Amino acid sequence: MLQLGLSCLLLLLLHVCVVFGTELSFELPDNDKQCFYEELEKDVKFDIDFQVIAGGNYDVDCFVTDPQNNVLYNEKKKQYDSFSHTTTMKGEYKVCFSNEFSTFTHKVVYLDFRHGDEEPLLQSMTRSTALTQLESSCVAIHEILKVVADSQTWYRLREAHDRTKAEHLLERVTYWSIGETVLLFVIGIGQVMMLRSFFADKKGSVLAAT
Repeated sequence: MLQLGLSCLLLLLLHVCVVFGTELSFELPDNDKQCFYEELEKDVKFDIDFQVIAGGNYDVDCFVTDPQNNVLYNEKKKQYDSFSHTTTMKGEYKVCFSNEFSTFTHKVVYLDFRHGDEEPLLQSMTRSTALTQLESSCVAIHEILKVVADSQTWYRLREAHDRTKAEHLLERVTYWSIGETVLLFVIGIGQVMMLRSFFADKKGSVLAAT
């Protein structure tokens, strides 16, 4: 029983890895557009989650088209969003991200593309009879692992977003500190030169009087 339970847990872990094997992060330069293509069958559901984790105002344009170039989704300057759709035809579907409105900053975008229905954890689960206690435990563990994986992804994106903001803030504070230091040196040197000019004027006036 213990060996079967461990096998079930290993199967769950492998299954979760397969489900989340389509997520990626990529750089999107300024004045540029990147597209991703996926060949899908008819009546297949796909889900798209994306989030800008670095760059500018953390926004990007996104649109999705079907094989006949019909626009299924089109949003401008979104920081993050989700989109679900069930295909009505077989062919190549396109997901594009555009940063063409930005002329100075590049973006880092996270994308999670999922399609199709999840396969049953065990072949025996496809039958119409009730699940055994072990199979029910496998399903419960699987659902918990899905929640854990989603939470880890969310925390990873949040950590990357906050780290980028912190690095940007550190850069601004560093530049501001350097500017203040240079300004203090300039003001100090200016005050010293001004004081010296006062004493030089007095000494010249005393010599002229004698």
